[in-house]
Amino acid sequence: MQCVRAEPFGGPEVLKVLEAPRPEPGEGEVLIRVEAAGVNRPDIVQRLGNYPPPPGVTDILGLEVAGEVVAIGAAVDGFAVGDRVCALVAGGGYAQYVAAPAVQVLPIPGGLSAVEAAAIPETYFTVWANVFLLGRLAAGETLLVHGGASGIGTTAIALAAAMGARVLATVRDERKAALCRSLGAEVAIDYTTENFADRVLEATGGKGVDVVLDMRGGPFFPENLRCLAYRGRMVSIASLAGRVAELDISLMMRKQATITGSTLRARPVAEKGAIAAALREHVWPLFERGAVRPVVDRTFPLAEASEAHRLIEANKVNGKVVLELP
Repeated sequence: MQCVRAEPFGGPEVLKVLEAPRPEPGEGEVLIRVEAAGVNRPDIVQRLGNYPPPPGVTDILGLEVAGEVVAIGAAVDGFAVGDRVCALVAGGGYAQYVAAPAVQVLPIPGGLSAVEAAAIPETYFTVWANVFLLGRLAAGETLLVHGGASGIGTTAIALAAAMGARVLATVRDERKAALCRSLGAEVAIDYTTENFADRVLEATGGKGVDVVLDMRGGPFFPENLRCLAYRGRMVSIASLAGRVAELDISLMMRKQATITGSTLRARPVAEKGAIAAALREHVWPLFERGAVRPVVDRTFPLAEASEAHRLIEANKVNGKVVLELP
């Protein structure tokens, strides 16, 4: 089969289309013929050599796919050859075939294309795990989403709004702000021209937000705490603006704030399977009735994976970028 690897590590130009043996599904796995694969920032970090796959996982890039089940391993129930599915994988998505743990595989929601379905797993698993499980966001509460026009951001806005939360977002230009508002954000703040914490406090009457989903880190961290409500929850999932931040411990104590974070890729299969089951129960009905839909900005053929990476690194993406496979 054809696949994309980073050989060696470095800039987008190191991505090469190579041949590799077609995988076989192991116990508890299904083999998927990939029609589309989502491109995510962790892929870029892996390409740079800073995010190695977990032990035993292929070094082929790619964390989410959509396509057709073509083979089924032992001890798998609920799937048949020919099923149209999307899946979260720990690696191997930029390839014509990938073996995925069956518990991390979900049917493509009715009415969605393979390209749209490939834009679902990584972001929806991440948002569910961090906003709704760790962040405990409930209907009637307020969520602040940083990077509102990103894949994670657009997912968080749409899903939180559909679940009955009030959503505020930060962006870097008006085009991204308009997208956020169209997805359900009540307020979209251009953090390059104004202090987002001041705007958040103004928009919430001084109360602050119940949950912050932060992928920026660095100088955003103390401002997140400042605009967090009493007993609010801050969840960090990346540190694009810097890994080192200042924490006002006394302010955290006075607010009784919860500050936490997580990663997804290295979690046990059973844990990711539990997230998949929750998505099937709570989110798939939203897809079916059109309440939420993935935002796909651009698609590229597999051979142009390097161009997809360049686009994301240039921060020119609104929503997701997806690779299409022959």
